[in-house]
Amino acid sequence: MPLPAQGFHNAVHADLAVLYDVPTKALKQQVKRNIGRFPADFMFELTKNEKDELVTICDRLGQLKHSSINPLVFTEQGVSMLSSVLRSEKAIKINIEIMRAFARYRSLLKENEELKKEILKLDAKLNQAFRILLDKIDSLHQKATTPMKPVGFKVSKK
Repeated sequence: MPLPAQGFHNAVHADLAVLYDVPTKALKQQVKRNIGRFPADFMFELTKNEKDELVTICDRLGQLKHSSINPLVFTEQGVSMLSSVLRSEKAIKINIEIMRAFARYRSLLKENEELKKEILKLDAKLNQAFRILLDKIDSLHQKATTPMKPVGFKVSKK
């Protein structure tokens, strides 16, 4: 599998072990025990060539250069799923924060939908008011184009 496009956020399992405060070995064991939770768009294993390319590109991953094990790479969804299968206190706290973030996101979406409905109602009222105003302007314009009786002195022609 080729490396994902630039800008696609991925994390190597060693970094995640530090983040979740678990040994790398425990992280990999939990992934293997729960492999059904990690489809290819959540996690994949780098090939030797991909690992070598990654080590060349990223200096901070130099320790992988001499490792015989190909690293697991997690997408954002995989990182989230990983927090639900690990047992460390930090992983539990991160999982709770992820759930809270999803709840806030749903709430914001709902608020935005209600705001959208209110804006549409206001837009309809404004459109109606503009139509009435334009009709009145049109009627005034029509009155202005009808010939008016001359005002002033009349000069008789003799």
